[in-house]
This record gives sequence, structure tokens and C-alpha cells, in this order.
Amino acid sequence: MTNNNPPPNDNMIRPTKDKERCRYIKDRLIKDGVYINWNISPEPFLMDKKELAFIESLGSCFYLFYGASNKLYYESIQGRQPGWIAEYLDQGKPQSLIDYARMNRMKDLLPGIIRPDIILTKDGMVATELDSVPGGLGITGSLSRAYSSTPLMEGDNKLVGKGEGMIEGFLNMLTSSTQRPDPVIAIVVSEESRDYRSEMAWLAGTLRETGVNVSTIKPEDIIFTEEGLYLKSGESRCKIDVLYRFFELFDLKNIPKAELIMYSAKKDQVSVTPPLKPFLEEKMLYALFHHPVLREYLMTALGEKVFSVLHKILPLTWILDPAELPPYGIIPGLKVGNQPVACWAELKQATQSERKGFVIKPSGFSELAWGSRGVVVGHDVSKKEWGGVIDRTLEDFYRTPHILQKYHKGRHVEVNYIDRSTGDIRTMKGRVRLCPYYFVSGEDVKLAGILATICPLDKKLIHGMTDSVMTVVASS
Repeated sequence: MTNNNPPPNDNMIRPTKDKERCRYIKDRLIKDGVYINWNISPEPFLMDKKELAFIESLGSCFYLFYGASNKLYYESIQGRQPGWIAEYLDQGKPQSLIDYARMNRMKDLLPGIIRPDIILTKDGMVATELDSVPGGLGITGSLSRAYSSTPLMEGDNKLVGKGEGMIEGFLNMLTSSTQRPDPVIAIVVSEESRDYRSEMAWLAGTLRETGVNVSTIKPEDIIFTEEGLYLKSGESRCKIDVLYRFFELFDLKNIPKAELIMYSAKKDQVSVTPPLKPFLEEKMLYALFHHPVLREYLMTALGEKVFSVLHKILPLTWILDPAELPPYGIIPGLKVGNQPVACWAELKQATQSERKGFVIKPSGFSELAWGSRGVVVGHDVSKKEWGGVIDRTLEDFYRTPHILQKYHKGRHVEVNYIDRSTGDIRTMKGRVRLCPYYFVSGEDVKLAGILATICPLDKKLIHGMTDSVMTVVASS
């Protein structure tokens, strides 16, 4: 019998396979309890090996940046560097937390997780922020597992961190923070961070499957004794060796048993990571990095090669300080048009095209300092609104310092995704934010995975909105 049917067309087969992949990935994410309502792509976001090698090398650069910033702060309070450095970094914080962070036993502690927000631009990469208490750990881990095990995947694309990188990196970071073998680990998620509880619960559950004693708990679930912190384990209780802090320091007053956690860490009864050092969570660290007075110090502390890399990828940043300059003073490096700026009132007069180059953000220690909540893009508001934002931030300086940052527009990228309403595979043109997760174990800094968030071109800020596509990164 003659077969009169035409041979299968690759263009017809591909959408079918893509749909199956998307459904498989979404089902995995729902089962893991980490899916919210973003768009699913049938494949990872692909990058060339040279770009990925550069991102991988950034982990040690950022770790050295944290170390240099940490050293700069302590030298400032000791009088070996200008006192205004520590004054800026301590601005708006309660004295009790400042005193705690200055304790000798806290001096050498640095974040164990480093997650920058990297924007791909026409001129290269820009790391707009650094986060040491990041969300997305569980989402990235679950996505990595899903893509690494997705049926019908084709080609030789290599997933960053493979399927288990996030899980292994998180565990290695936690265990390296204590000398105790087989430590009991508590991931403490506050009420303010409750939206992230399900992904942290997934991460803990995945680690338990490997035999690790780890739980995701609320602060109020902690049991305090003079010997240390405990959690319930069946009918008994066990002592917590490592406490992973998934709550922001500005929210400490609302965290049940926060003082008891700090007391136990001070007595060396428990290892707390990330450390309770609010000055390391300030976006104004970028402004200090670019300050001409500190250039030689930081170049020596970081080494010329690392300093050069960071100088290219950390956007110009200024602290919005209401202090008056002398008549001959200017704000270093800040220009509106081609004119140097001598006072913030001049910035208020910037035209829309001039405002296009700036963004204002809370520096830290504020409920508005994460999740893009307090960000104002210059060309996204009117001249009157822009002036009002500047006035408010200057008035608020002593409570919540803000920064002015150079705005870099992302280059155009394309990503395929499944349309939730029609079930069809579509292509989105957008801009991408890459969130690499680096885990520190001893002095080793390892890239464990990269979360890619692609938003439509009409969105000024890139974050995990319902219109976005979220996936992980692989090498092409």
C-alpha cells in the first residue's frame, strides 16, 4: 500500500513538543509549590559560553567587594578612614543594631549568598543591585530540576548549575558556617516574607530527602533556652546549629524572638547567616565604590583587575544627601546634560530626555527597598512628580536614605512561551534581568544557577510580574 501522507514537518512538530515541555515544567513547579502566575518557556534562556564565563567570574569579584566594603566600614569607625562613611551606612538604623553589628565577633562575617541583578545592555552587563537575602532560591532550584529532567529536550545546551546546583550550593554554604558535623538547620521565614515561604519549604523538603536535618519555621516557632535555640522534632526537640535568616533587618522590631536570636548568636550558640550587618545591605555601597576619594583605597583592597571589572558593571550611584555644598562644590561625576550638578535643585529641572538616564531607590533598611517597591524611573514620571520625589527623599534622608543611580536600558531579547489563555506557543520581545546565585563555602564562591526574568518591552522595571517569562539559563 502506498503512503500518500506527506512526511512530518519540523515546523508542525516543534510547537507540539514545546507545548508538552511547558506543561511538564508547569506541573513540576505546581507540585513543588513554587509556581505563582508567570509565563512558562519551553527552554532555558540561552547565552554564549563567553558571557556565561564572565558571569561565573563575577562571583569572586562581588565577594571581594563585600569584603572590602566590610573592612572600609570598620576602618571608618576606628578613624583610619573618613568618619562620614560609617555615618552614611548607619543612617536611619537603631543604635542597638549598629552596636550589635560592630561587635568584634561579628567583624569578619560576610554574606554566604550573593545575588546580583544583572541587566544585559547593548554595551555589556550592568549589575544594578546586590542582594544577600534574596528570594527566588526555591524557584530557581525547582526550575533547574524541571528543565534538567524535561522530556523531549534537544541539543547540547548545558544548564548552569545543572539540576542540583542550587540545592547543593545552599547546603554547602549552610554547613560551612558552622564547625558542627551534621548540623541542625532552621530556615526562619518572617511574616513579612511569607510570600517566599513555600519556595523555602520546598528547598528544605528537598534537602531532607538527602538526610539533612533542616526545617522551614516561623520565628515564633523557635524555642529559647539559656543553652541555645531549639525547634520541635516529633515528640522531642533538637538544638539549632545554623539559622538561615530569611527576614529583613528593617523588620526586626516585628520579628518574634529577634532579640533572643541575636543573644544566642552573640553567645556563639548558633550560627546566623546572612549576618545581622545592615551596612552590608545598603545600595549606597555602590556610591562609595564610585567616590573619587575612596578610589585608591578600593583599588588596593580589591586589586586593579577586580576594581576595573566592577567599575564597568556597577552603575554610577550617588547618595541623595540634603547637605549644602560650598559655592565651588559639585557632586562628583553627576551631570544633567553636559553640566555638572552642584545641588539637587538642578536635578529637579531636568527635562524628560535628561531624566531618562536616572532612577531613584531607597538605599536599604526600608520596606520599600526590595521588590522594586520604592523605585522611581526618571522618564516614567512628569517633571513635577520628579521634583516631588527628590524633595521627599531629601526630607527623608535621616530616616531612610535614598540613592540616585544611572539608569541602563536593557537590550532586546526574544523568548518563546506558552500563552496561558490560548495554549499556543508565542514569541515575546522583551528585556531580561539575570539573577545569578553564588554560594560561599569557606573562601570558595560558586555559581549554582541563574534565574532569567524577561518582561515585555513596554515595562520600565523588570521583575516577576504576570506578564513576564521566568526560566533558567543554559549555555548555547
